[in-house]
Parts: sequence; C-alpha cells; structure tokens
Amino acid sequence: MEAPFDQRVRELVRDWGAEKSPELIEEMIVTALKIARDKMGVADLKLINRSLKELRYAAKVFAPFQHLRKVAVFGSARVPPEASEAKVAEDFARKIVAHNYMVITGGGDGIMGAAQRGAGREQSFGLNIRLPFEQRANLIIEGDPKLINFNYFFTRKLNFVKETHAFALFPGGFGTMDEFFEVLTLMQTGKTRIIPVVLLDRPKGTYWETWMKFLTDYLFKIGFVSEDDFHFFKIVHDVDEAVNDIVGFYRNYQSMRWVGQQLVIRIARRLTDAAVLDLNKNFADLICKGEIVQGRALRTEKNEPEIWELPRLILTPYRRSFGRFRQLIDAINSAPTA
Repeated sequence: MEAPFDQRVRELVRDWGAEKSPELIEEMIVTALKIARDKMGVADLKLINRSLKELRYAAKVFAPFQHLRKVAVFGSARVPPEASEAKVAEDFARKIVAHNYMVITGGGDGIMGAAQRGAGREQSFGLNIRLPFEQRANLIIEGDPKLINFNYFFTRKLNFVKETHAFALFPGGFGTMDEFFEVLTLMQTGKTRIIPVVLLDRPKGTYWETWMKFLTDYLFKIGFVSEDDFHFFKIVHDVDEAVNDIVGFYRNYQSMRWVGQQLVIRIARRLTDAAVLDLNKNFADLICKGEIVQGRALRTEKNEPEIWELPRLILTPYRRSFGRFRQLIDAINSAPTA
C-alpha cells in the first residue's frame, strides 16, 4: 500500500481503540483492501467474508474459557441414546469434567449428545454445522451461548483443533473418520501441537481394532505410514484408562512452542539433572544439533506472561518423526523432578 493509505489505516485502527496487536489488525485491513483490487468474483468474496466472520465469532465465544483445558469428543450422530457406546461417552464426559476439563462436541445427537449429557450444559461447547439433513443441536446445548453454528466444515475443523487439548473418539462414520484423519495428519506433519488422542468403544467392542488392522495390514506394510505414527493415538478399553491418559499427559508437560529452529517445552516442575541426561540419551535421534538443556523462558516468549516462570526444556530437533515427540512428552511426564 502507498504511504498515505498506510497512515490512514493506522489512524483508523487507533481511533477504533484496538489496543492488542494493532499491527495485525492493520495488516488484515490492508489485505482486505488488496482484495478489492484483485477483481475477485462475488463467490470468493462471500467465502472470505463469511469465513472471517465465523472465525471471529468463534474466537470471541472461546475467549473467556482460555484458562480451561478442553476435550473434543467425536462419534456418530446416529447412535441411539440407549446404545452402549452412548453410555460410555456419557460416562467419559462426566469423569473428564470432574478433572476440571470442558467438553467440545459437534453439537449434534448420538455420541455428541451423550457426551454433553455427561459433561452438562455449563461445561460444554457445541460446534454445529449447518446441513440440509441429520445435524441439529442436541437438547443439552441448544440455545446456549457456547453453541456455535458454522457454515463451513473447514472453519469448524480449525476451531476443533485450535481450542482442544485432547481428543476422544468413538465409533462413527465418514465424519468421524474425516475428523480423526485430519487430526492425525496435522500432528504427523507438525502443523499442530501434539495432544492426547484416545479411542473408545462399547464394552468388548471391536470397532477400533478393526480400524487398526487396516492400518497395520495395509498402510503400514505398504509403507504409507511409519511406526512412529502409531504413537499419536491409543486404543483404550475403559473410561478410566482414557481419562488417566489425558490427565497424565499434562502431569508435568504444559505446552511447547517453536522459537526459530528451537523447540521450547514448558513444564510445571524442573527435572533432575539425571533425568535430562536420560532424555538426551534416549532421544538422541530427535536432536539436529546440540542437546536438550533445561533453562528458563526465552525472550521471544514474553508475550505469554502467564507461563513466564515455568521451567523449560530447550532443544533443536529435526522437524520430522513427530510421533517420537509424543514419546518424549511421555518420558518427561514420567521423569523424576528436582
């Protein structure tokens, strides 16, 4: 943009009262003005406009709950309320909420409705999708301000991934598989953070074992997935095991962030020197250069003051084999602390 326009945009943002990251607001306005010059069709303009509105509204709804961890529950909308799978989903949601988590579902019936019965309206989000059939908000979340209606699947999926700290999947159809494989793809390629993924079924059910057989007998043997990829998820056989896996993932591990080529892992408690030596020995294959060191927050992390005081593990890893990163997190959680 020309200098006079840049100045006018800055003045507009200032006059509007945008105090947080005004430079990003300015950049979005400039992008919108450039779109005006690109001579796009009306369909493209409507898509961009509606997508931005959906993302903005969803972020506004989630903002007051940023301090709470959330679990997304996926599964078929066609499961009847009396089915064993629904009872397991309801029990799971009730128990995970007792650990101070919130539950996010697609807002529909079946597994989603069962999970929200267990979680309760106050601890639930519904990310509903507008469809010509089948999908309607379940009675638990209907009318709640934490029910968000999306026109696009991609904006809905983005919010599932962006706002979630764990995934719990139950038997389902195309939609469940679509959401699951997207999550696996994003973690496999390093495009989202590593979080727990647990797969549940009815007692003595074989849905996930059958799915796993396809992965191992075909995709793995052909070479389309690697052994490390199987660390992204865990088939569990009861609700307590699922809850323990999710809660245990955050026993000491808090979060991670890339700072240039360095990966900064935030932890709640410092590890012993011997534990850090063990991590270097057992995960040497991850390290591109240097070693895993224990330290404090880097200067670049100053925009996250709420976790500034947490200890850090800092390393420069290869950006591949992300399934091994899940193993590293598990090792950190089980390591002795100072």
